[in-house]
Amino acid sequence: MKILVTFALENEFAPWRDRRHFRAEPRTKTEIANTTIESPETYSTVIAGARVEVVLTGAGPKPAASAISQAIHAAPDRIDFCVSSGLAGALRPQYRIGQVLAAREVRCGSIEAAERGDTLPCSEALLSFAVECGARPVETFHTAGRVIGRAAEKERLGETADAVEMESYVIMGEARRRGVPAIAVRAISDSADEDLPFDMTGIFTDDGRISMPLVLAEMARHPQSISAVMKLGQSAKAAATALAGFLDRYVERLASAGAGLEGKVTSA
Repeated sequence: MKILVTFALENEFAPWRDRRHFRAEPRTKTEIANTTIESPETYSTVIAGARVEVVLTGAGPKPAASAISQAIHAAPDRIDFCVSSGLAGALRPQYRIGQVLAAREVRCGSIEAAERGDTLPCSEALLSFAVECGARPVETFHTAGRVIGRAAEKERLGETADAVEMESYVIMGEARRRGVPAIAVRAISDSADEDLPFDMTGIFTDDGRISMPLVLAEMARHPQSISAVMKLGQSAKAAATALAGFLDRYVERLASAGAGLEGKVTSA
């Protein structure tokens, strides 16, 4: 069995990487239309007899779409399940920092509450198993094209979604096109009533990585944000640690269920 798990950023993956001693896979380069494309950052390990591959997609729909397409297309053997994971912002006050949510569907589109946009369902069987492993089931994750950082925006978006992130819709879409059962699971790193210290969209490079020079530049422009940035970092670490514990249980049980679960997912 092969299970593909995605994270946007290394800090989201770090607690699980350290638990399971993932090995970095060599990165390759491919020439397409006179453009050199490097394979996504990938790590692998074996859990309960299953090969588990982690792909770091970068933050945002565009980097994630490129990374997941390469990861699935280049896979030498069949991928049995795909888990889109990482951190997310809560859109409703009942979701606390570090809580792991599993969605019934993911959507993209306008952040206006009245516009639901396009939606993709998660695997019902994988969702059921996630709940058994401790995730809270929710209706909808919204995949946004930018960081949603103001409490007022979260409140508006929270009328029709439970949490906001930036990658799951494109990951789910690519998995669906390739016939791979998939689910979106996220840990809450900022609460619904919390304003982020500044516009986080501006701290990412074109390939969706965090740029420390850009972070420092934003902090220099907003010196009052230093304590808030430190608090956000602590919350993100706590959420990533909680997610690592969940993924440890979830992936091990997926692997242990083996062919029986594959049949259940296929019939569903």
